[in-house]
Amino acid sequence: MPLIEFTDKGLYCRTGQFYIDPWKPVDKAIITHAHSDHARPGSKSYLCHTQCEPLLRLRLGDNRYQTVEWEESVLINGVAVSLHPAGHMIGSSQVRVECNGEVWVISGDYKIEDDGLSGKFEPVRCNTFVTESTFGLPVYNWKPQHEIFQNIKDWVCKNKEAGKTSVFIAYSLGKAQRLLQCLPETGLPIFVHGAIWNAHEAITRSGFPLPAVNRVSYDTPKESYLGNIVIAPSGAEASPWIKKFVPYAVGICSGWMQVRGNVRRRNADAGFALSDHADWKGLLQAIKETGAQKVFVTHGFQSVLARYLNETGIEAAEVKTEFGNEIEENSEAIAKEQEQTNNQ
Repeated sequence: MPLIEFTDKGLYCRTGQFYIDPWKPVDKAIITHAHSDHARPGSKSYLCHTQCEPLLRLRLGDNRYQTVEWEESVLINGVAVSLHPAGHMIGSSQVRVECNGEVWVISGDYKIEDDGLSGKFEPVRCNTFVTESTFGLPVYNWKPQHEIFQNIKDWVCKNKEAGKTSVFIAYSLGKAQRLLQCLPETGLPIFVHGAIWNAHEAITRSGFPLPAVNRVSYDTPKESYLGNIVIAPSGAEASPWIKKFVPYAVGICSGWMQVRGNVRRRNADAGFALSDHADWKGLLQAIKETGAQKVFVTHGFQSVLARYLNETGIEAAEVKTEFGNEIEENSEAIAKEQEQTNNQ
């Protein structure tokens, strides 16, 4: 029997009697990160990294939470479990599971480039590696972050000169905070959607330093936005909420923007291929550095990546999971914000 099984509730360690990122309620859940496709409500207890806990509380409310630091090993029914940086977002982890000399690593979502915020990805040696493949095609080849940041700042300056507000569409957890590493350099006020404000508050209350932002509110004068910066989650660009920023230009921050046609399909003015996932080369690098003899490939282009690995001498298999590709933000928060706006 394998150390980790793929069940209808998620990845299960029968010996340790725990699940990793279960998509149904369980007794013991180990969570890689706080995005809603990996952190589901209803479980009796959750184990996560210390930085992840306030974000889980934001998403899931009060629960039994156990936190650990990087590489801190805990025994769960005789199985050694430790968390290691995944570099995907604040508090994101890979889960190392060891029993009787056998080691599995479940990556969750990860990226190789150190973004200066999410923790530097740490390759972990193992026998079996479970990898995502969200961008598992050779066409996905990211530019260095500093180049993308410069393009973003140049675009903001161009919009400012044209008298337009720069509206960035980015995930409220992860991408929005990453943008705050470059946007303050423009010297312009930054306004954020309510969903992003809530995440910002949770992160700063936990002691994590982030630049100051302003919440978009009904009583903020419209002229306060003109020529400045707004960050909003996906879905906001197609809602009445965005009309308060006219005239504006929309820039979508997502790895999917690597394919130029996606900018046009989203009716955006610009697309920035800023992703919190590994690109094709990053996936291959991570897999190689684990030294794993067996690789299971999950959500994304798993068939392409698994076939490539098998052709290059690494035993690989596809696994269907309920993890999505990049989740397009908390639709509940967006709907609530829009309802409040429409009622005022």
